[in-house]
Amino acid sequence: MQREMTSELIKEILGKYPGTKDNLIKALHELQETNPLNYISPEIMEKCAAHFRLTKAQVYGVVTYYSMFSIKPRGKYHISLCKSPVCSMMGSENIFRYLEDKYGLLPDHVSDDGLFSLEKSECLGRCGKAPSMMINKDVYTGLTTDKIDEILLNLKSKPGK
Repeated sequence: MQREMTSELIKEILGKYPGTKDNLIKALHELQETNPLNYISPEIMEKCAAHFRLTKAQVYGVVTYYSMFSIKPRGKYHISLCKSPVCSMMGSENIFRYLEDKYGLLPDHVSDDGLFSLEKSECLGRCGKAPSMMINKDVYTGLTTDKIDEILLNLKSKPGK
């Protein structure tokens, strides 16, 4: 089972960044990417606030404003499946049901193996090739259940993080 980042690792990462607020987003990216649970924990936000001389509310505001950050644990592969009207008309709701039925993936939960998490997201800007999803930083379009199976199988077979 994966566990939280240690306080020492958080301090080590923050030590790479001068304590000016213009470095906050870069530090948050590294902290989230290094965290085995792929999110910004309350401890990380508190240490960032102290390091960058900001209030906890200011750091929380940044973390919750940008969709690339999460305050909830995520899987190694975070799936953002578009729920826009176009993607919905083209079958994204069927894809959501398929991910739940075949893989047990539910929005805002992490799979038992820690590999996958799923969220419904707003438009990914790929309406011409709907339905679409993003897994971490990669975009997939023209989704079908066969394509989903192929993508997830390929991700499962990749060596460790």
